[in-house]
Amino acid sequence: LFDEPLSNLDAKLRVEMRAEIKELHQRLKTTTVYVTHDQIEAMTMADKIVVMHDGIVEQMGSPLDLYDSPDNVFVAGFIGSPAMNFFEGTLRTNGTCGVETGGGVRLPLAGSPAASDGRPVLYGIRPEHLELADDGIQADVVVVEPTGSETQIVVRAEGREFVAIFRERHAFAPGARIGLRPRRDLAHVFDRSTG
Repeated sequence: LFDEPLSNLDAKLRVEMRAEIKELHQRLKTTTVYVTHDQIEAMTMADKIVVMHDGIVEQMGSPLDLYDSPDNVFVAGFIGSPAMNFFEGTLRTNGTCGVETGGGVRLPLAGSPAASDGRPVLYGIRPEHLELADDGIQADVVVVEPTGSETQIVVRAEGREFVAIFRERHAFAPGARIGLRPRRDLAHVFDRSTG
């Protein structure tokens, strides 16, 4: 049983110890319970993750299962760094399927449940699943954070801020206006009242 074993280590030593513990686990082939609030630790070290909230199991599965197919808003917002972006809206299935926000922006979806037109939902999209597009959400760049391998930008649209990540190099500048389009095949929809 490991209970937050890396929490007091500096960043470099944390990465080294994470690899040591994972290598030890793979060599010994024994069940290990590892408690952490750091989702990066959980994602990189686990074979199976149990996400708990207020003592209740929200979802169990492999790291990529939880990342790609979160069961609810809590898991979607907890797994991944930076967290998933959420937009309030109404599901629309007439014509093309999508979520219409209060500002009249239509966010694309690959599909939706039957008889769900008009349902209030939360539309979730991960920062790395936003693409530059002239016909996308028109947003103002607020902050640019280059990390070397990728660039994170904080943007503001419709009175709220959200995050986008790009692996390609772009010359973003604070105050610039850009268009962002969510990838319809990687979008998530959650019931607004139940999550």
